[in-house]
Amino acid sequence: MHSPQKVQLSPQSPSTPPGTAGGSHNTEWMERAGAHLLQNYKQQPIVLERGEGVYVWDADGRRYLDLLGGIATVALGHCHPEVVAAVKAQADKLWHVSNVFYSEPSIELAEQLSAASGLARAFFCNSGAEANEAQLKLARRVMKDRGTPERFEVLAFENSFHGRTLATVSATGQAKYQKGFEPLMPGFRHLPYGDLEAVRKAVGPQTAAILVEPIQGEGGVRAAPPGFLRGLRELCDAHGLLLLMDEVQTGIGRTGKVFAFQHEGILPDAFSVAKALGNGLPIGAMVCSEALGKSLPVGSHGSTFGGNPLAATAANVVMRKVREPELLASVERKGAHFIRHAQKLQERLGGRITEVRGRGLLMGVELNGEAGPVVNRCRELGLLVNTAGERTVRFAPAYTVTEAQLDEGLRILEQALQT
Repeated sequence: MHSPQKVQLSPQSPSTPPGTAGGSHNTEWMERAGAHLLQNYKQQPIVLERGEGVYVWDADGRRYLDLLGGIATVALGHCHPEVVAAVKAQADKLWHVSNVFYSEPSIELAEQLSAASGLARAFFCNSGAEANEAQLKLARRVMKDRGTPERFEVLAFENSFHGRTLATVSATGQAKYQKGFEPLMPGFRHLPYGDLEAVRKAVGPQTAAILVEPIQGEGGVRAAPPGFLRGLRELCDAHGLLLLMDEVQTGIGRTGKVFAFQHEGILPDAFSVAKALGNGLPIGAMVCSEALGKSLPVGSHGSTFGGNPLAATAANVVMRKVREPELLASVERKGAHFIRHAQKLQERLGGRITEVRGRGLLMGVELNGEAGPVVNRCRELGLLVNTAGERTVRFAPAYTVTEAQLDEGLRILEQALQT
């Protein structure tokens, strides 16, 4: 069976139609996947082989404009030269030592996260779900350390998404992710997103924390109403609760600030990040205050591969880049450009698009019907995006994307909506 060869094409090369005289290499690889991979993903029918910037190529040599970015993950673009060089150099030095020893890259990364956020302590893991698990464990441990073990409940929100582990799927406010895994873990209540009064009424003697996304990504790219996050901060302060922020999708520059909570001028007690942090290498982090960090002493929590030198090295490059004011300003500018032009498309298509929303380079285009077929048509036309909810097409490109490339994506979306 064919073993895919690297396709030597530049990002500016024209797309090559799939299929060759010898048949489709995509098909061959997918047959192998169908025989051996767990069928838990609804994967698009292409096998991606190579990436450069905001373009990827499949096993048949066809090029795609990638405006999904690994779902808000490949923040600096595929194979960013600075990330590649740093990881290659680290690979020649040290890959893994476990957390019974220190390593320089993870120490530097903790310093960068602390300096960028204003919180003092970092715990490293491998994914957003693990980072949220750390927040949830932290909340229960803090309340026990305070002498209030009856406080164990976390208030979360309808339409939220916090991960796939049993605890984080219990915290998630979407039944479709929970189906078949009941009984869920106790200790979570779900309230209407953006309804501060509902949250206020839900606070009781059992409440330990509030867990919230600044923008609900999987929930359709829906931003918190102005003042909502600040109101949650004030409510937590008034009742001695912890404000836990899920920045897995919005953090590390995605919205034009290093962390989305900075738009509101607030500081959570702890927050989670992952996705963009490693530019595609698996790494997550839970960052918390000095006081809260004391509740996770030696032996209380851990992660075998968390903060390993390779992933931390990539993350250090990302953090240095996203802390540059020029890059953050460009993210906001490009996002505003996309929103403005998508709204013009909405006007032209007369009801086919019902709403355009987002912040920075996390954008959603809501349709008047199912988004899945439109995503499929976009792929056929050379554009990679995906759904966020049933009716929303999500765009989360690399921060290096140009306005011309965003315009190209919108032209393809328009074509997909008209066919």
